[in-house]
Amino acid sequence: MNLTESVEIPADWASPPPQLVASIEALAARMVSVREAVGRVIFGQEEVVDESLITLLSGGHALLIGVPGLGKTRLVETLGQVLGLAEKRIQCPPDLMPADILGSEVLEEQEGGKRSFRFIEGPVFCQLLMADEINRASPRTQSALLQAMQERRVSVAGHYRALPRPFHVLATQNPLEQEGTYPLPEAQLDRFLLEIDVGYPGREAERTVLLATTGPDEEAPKRVMGADDLLAAQRVVRQVPVGESVVNAILDLVRASRPDEGGLPELARHIAWGPGPRAAQALMLASRARAILDGRLSPSVDDVVALAAPVLRHRMALNFAARADGITISEVIRKLCERLS
Repeated sequence: MNLTESVEIPADWASPPPQLVASIEALAARMVSVREAVGRVIFGQEEVVDESLITLLSGGHALLIGVPGLGKTRLVETLGQVLGLAEKRIQCPPDLMPADILGSEVLEEQEGGKRSFRFIEGPVFCQLLMADEINRASPRTQSALLQAMQERRVSVAGHYRALPRPFHVLATQNPLEQEGTYPLPEAQLDRFLLEIDVGYPGREAERTVLLATTGPDEEAPKRVMGADDLLAAQRVVRQVPVGESVVNAILDLVRASRPDEGGLPELARHIAWGPGPRAAQALMLASRARAILDGRLSPSVDDVVALAAPVLRHRMALNFAARADGITISEVIRKLCERLS
């Protein structure tokens, strides 16, 4: 398919460089294969898979929220194998310590009695890290991931240690049981590119799960890409052109999500605090990645609307008056998106 025939080229990109067009077309074709490979193992969660791929193509991290048993762990493992990433998993009980994630230095005695410290890497030194039930870890341990997620490096014993590239965190959270949990601070929530809502599969999808996972054999994920391919894909995503109408839609949406920023007065009075500039950056990158997944050369306002909820809902909070009136964040975002159409 010639992508230039299915999308309106932005006015400020009237003469697209042929090399860039070819790179976008090649990446779009490759992502079709990636989705098919993931779809052979993960059933009935197309939107969740797409949002996870958008996160990785954008170079970000994702927070997957859903009840137990919906395949969140299986999804992360499958993405790691299909994309050829070195993946590790950490369970986050309350007694998990920062050193259990980052690693630590141990004192070793060598021949001749000489002693020296040797650094033993923790599970964070990987390319795809799954932090299972991250809100059960203590705030001190949660903060150990904050620098890694933002800077792609960690500080241990006064020394910076770079993490492998690419580096992504896909964390999970159970929305039901909140006893003994520690809510993620706003600064850490803001580091997640998307908050992905993992819901129940449909009846036919669940039927497929039953037949595919309770037999003698299960299909194993097949590798389609490698780490270097993903890094190259992330560079291509950042080159995807964005029209002025999409830029304005992103700015209008993000700024209207803040109190006293010119949004709808009946909604602004319910917002306690709103998203910062990182939300606009996330919308820009995610919209580009979504366009590629759909086989288009550039994003549209529809991409912004589709990604508004996963980008914004963990970056804003409602006040007591909103909760008293039964107003939800999803409802506020939906009404803000209606202004864009």
